[in-house]
Amino acid sequence: MQLDLNLLAALDALLEEGSVAGAAERLHVTAPAMSRSLGRIRRTTGDQILVRTGRTMTPTPYAIAVREQVHELLQQVQGVLAPSRELDLTTLERTFTLRWHDSLVALSGPTLLAAVRKRAPGVRLRFIAESHNDTPELRRGEVDLEANANRPTAPDICAEPVAETQHVIVVRQGHPLTRVKAVTAARYAAAEHITVSRRGRLGNTLDDALARLGLTRRVVATAPTEGAALEFVRGSDLLVTAPESTTRSAATILGLTLLPLPFELPPATVYLSWHQRYDTDPAHVWLRDLARTALAPRPDPHLKTSQAGDAL
Repeated sequence: MQLDLNLLAALDALLEEGSVAGAAERLHVTAPAMSRSLGRIRRTTGDQILVRTGRTMTPTPYAIAVREQVHELLQQVQGVLAPSRELDLTTLERTFTLRWHDSLVALSGPTLLAAVRKRAPGVRLRFIAESHNDTPELRRGEVDLEANANRPTAPDICAEPVAETQHVIVVRQGHPLTRVKAVTAARYAAAEHITVSRRGRLGNTLDDALARLGLTRRVVATAPTEGAALEFVRGSDLLVTAPESTTRSAATILGLTLLPLPFELPPATVYLSWHQRYDTDPAHVWLRDLARTALAPRPDPHLKTSQAGDAL
C-alpha cells in the first residue's frame, strides 16, 4: 500500500476546520484541490470522513475517533522531516566519545570538560586512547570527535586544522645542551634521542630535515606517549623533540627545560575530525566549537628563542 503523507496533512486540516473551504485556506490550496484530497482520503479509509448536514459538514464517528491520533501523527512526521535546530543545553542528555592524542587530552581535555559542564551538565565526555592501528571508529559512529596530527583522507570524514605549534627540544635541567652558548644542528644531532610513536617508529620527519643538512642522529629508544618520553628524559641525557604547546605544561611540572630547535621544521598541526553524519547535528556542532577553543594554542612567553636561528 502506497501512502501519500500529504493526505495526512489534508485529513488533519479537514478534521480541524470541519469544511473543505476552511481546510483549503489553511493549507493554502484551492477548494477543488482539497475536494480531490478528500475523495482520495475517502477511498483510502473507506469512510466518508465529513458528511453534509444542511449547510455544514459533520464528521463521521470514525473521523471523530481518529482526530487526535491524526494530529499527533502529523506532528511526529513533521518532527522527523523538519527537526528543530534549537538546542536546549540545560536538558541535553548525551555522551560523546573523543579519541584524542594523549598530550591533547592532558593539555586541553580539562578545559573542554569544564566548558561542557558549565553549559550542559547532562553531557558526559569519554576520552579514549588512540589505537596503534588506523581504525574506522569514526565511520562506525563509535567515536564522535578525533584530535591528533593526522589529517584523514577518506571522503566521508570531515577535518579541519585547529592548532599549530613549533617543535622544541626537551631536556633535563643541567643537560649538556643547556650549558653551551648555542644549540647548533650538529650538537643536536650528536645527542642521544628518544622518539614518540604509538607505532614504535624510530624515525620521523626530523631525520629528513637533518639529512638535508648532511646530519644523522642516534635514536636509542621510542616511547608510545609524550608523557612516557618525558620520564625517560628526566632521568638521563636523552632529549626528545615534541610540539611546544602539548609538551610545555608537563615539562614545567617535571622541572624540564625547553630549548628551541636550531633548524627549520614544519610546525605540528592538530586536526579535528568527525564523520559527515554529524556535520549539521546541533549538539555536535556545539561540542566542536568548544573543542576548537580548548585546543587553541597558548604560546609560552618564557620559552627562549635567541638560539632559534643558530646554524651548524
